[in-house]
Amino acid sequence: MTILVTGATGTVGRQVVEQLVKRGADVRALVRDPAKANFPTGVIVAQGDLLDVDSLRGALSGVSTLFLLNAVVADEFTQALIALNLAREAGVERIVYLSVIHSDLYVNVPHFAGKFGVERMIEQMGFNATILRPAYFMNNDLTIKDVVLGHGVYPMPIGSKGLAMIDARDIGEIAAIELIRRERATGPLPLNRINLVGPDTLTGADIATIWSEGLGRTIAYGGDDAGRFEQNLRQFMPGWMAYDMRLMCERFLTDGMIPDAGDVERLTALLGRPLRSYRDFASEIAASA
Repeated sequence: MTILVTGATGTVGRQVVEQLVKRGADVRALVRDPAKANFPTGVIVAQGDLLDVDSLRGALSGVSTLFLLNAVVADEFTQALIALNLAREAGVERIVYLSVIHSDLYVNVPHFAGKFGVERMIEQMGFNATILRPAYFMNNDLTIKDVVLGHGVYPMPIGSKGLAMIDARDIGEIAAIELIRRERATGPLPLNRINLVGPDTLTGADIATIWSEGLGRTIAYGGDDAGRFEQNLRQFMPGWMAYDMRLMCERFLTDGMIPDAGDVERLTALLGRPLRSYRDFASEIAASA
């Protein structure tokens, strides 16, 4: 049977596709622009998006398991609800959904609250599902590496509580493992939630120190001003999204992204290897700078 991957050309989705192919799965990838596909041999490309009901119906035809990933967009919640309803209509019973850690805690942050709503719908609809709850993607920091390298400042206001940042490559591999587990199960498996975290819970000062050591020069932490961060983001993204990011950062400052007891050990056992660290991530960037 076939596994459908949504968001297949993105940071995580591409990793999921590659990991599934490595494990011998039949993969179909939903993409808006086939020219951006560039997937391993054997992956079937379905053109469409999560608001195009006809294209999504076609993509779900003959699918047994769905990897549902929604980008942070204004209609993210609507996209997810349409996808879940069409999946049920198509007879799909197995789902792995990419949510976010603390979706039930960061209730005032739009894209967190939306994902928590999707989690609740998955439960109410009775899907055989794994809900993955990743912490902050360390790969997001690729977007601010020029500030780090060029201005000597780590600008993300992440505070002193700490974030258990995770590498998108680890997210993709764990997602593939869960998709295969559900796809190949002889019967329904219970719904479960998995926090996806990195091996270290790091503060803003910790991150600045890692960059300083990796680059061999002082990198300062830019501080905890989420309002200023929002204004900087408004140069690159819509105002609603910049404000969403501000609200998220304010929760970083007050709550952090803290793993539950046993999360790191559980993921290490699942992968059969150590989780990638932020230090490794920064070292890769520093080596190519």
